[in-house]
Amino acid sequence: MYQTNIADLDLFQIYESGQTFRWRRLDEDAYAVPAFGHLVVIRRREDGFEFSCDRGEYDSVWMDYLDGREDYSSIKRLIRPSDLYLKDAAGFGGGIRILRQDLWETMVSFVISQNNNIPRIRNSIEALCERFGERRVCREAGNYEYATFPGPDVLAEAKENEYAGLGLGYRDKYICRLAKAVAGGELSLERLAGMEYEEAHRTLMAQYGIGRKVADCICLFGLHHIDAFPVDTHIRRILASHYPDGFPLDAYRGYNGIMQQYLFYFARSGHS
Repeated sequence: MYQTNIADLDLFQIYESGQTFRWRRLDEDAYAVPAFGHLVVIRRREDGFEFSCDRGEYDSVWMDYLDGREDYSSIKRLIRPSDLYLKDAAGFGGGIRILRQDLWETMVSFVISQNNNIPRIRNSIEALCERFGERRVCREAGNYEYATFPGPDVLAEAKENEYAGLGLGYRDKYICRLAKAVAGGELSLERLAGMEYEEAHRTLMAQYGIGRKVADCICLFGLHHIDAFPVDTHIRRILASHYPDGFPLDAYRGYNGIMQQYLFYFARSGHS
């Protein structure tokens, strides 16, 4: 076990923020978090967070995954005093951090997310992992059993009918085509990871089944392009009600994706 303190981190807020779908809530204070073929249980303690791993694994995997080097308090101080709605949103969801997730997993997850809701997305992704991923046991987390996220080579070899029963609907075609593009070298994850935001966004939108909003989500949550600003129905309603002239992207350049997450979580929690 390793314990440390991370400022501006609320596990529940991240769990409900719509940026990741494989976390499992074990109880009020603990979450099982699979990523990069590892799994850790993170538990909130009175004086910080306890990780079911040693210091070495925390430093090499989980600190970066949680964007632990970024000072989110300073970012929240950039919010203009006149922007009352955003100030309220950041106050309400100030424990959200932008996770540094696996690019391939993020791509598939947000293809599944389109025209979908979070509970169904979670169920479909978990079913996909159970069918095509590797079964593992994390002994440090009390022999917690989980499945890894299947790589593009595995999914490229699967037939479309093997996706039946996963709740993917028409999205199975998108996943099959995307996996074949990556496995066959048509789309290089390494080159994608090295692109600037605009080029990455164009490259993603050229893929079958990826539109503007999904491309922005992949840029923000899979490539850590923090200026990406995904617009879904929640954000669209916020813009209409509170930013009729458009969100002031220039005012928060370099951090627009973080502001989007505050707005999204605030609206999803019932604040219009």
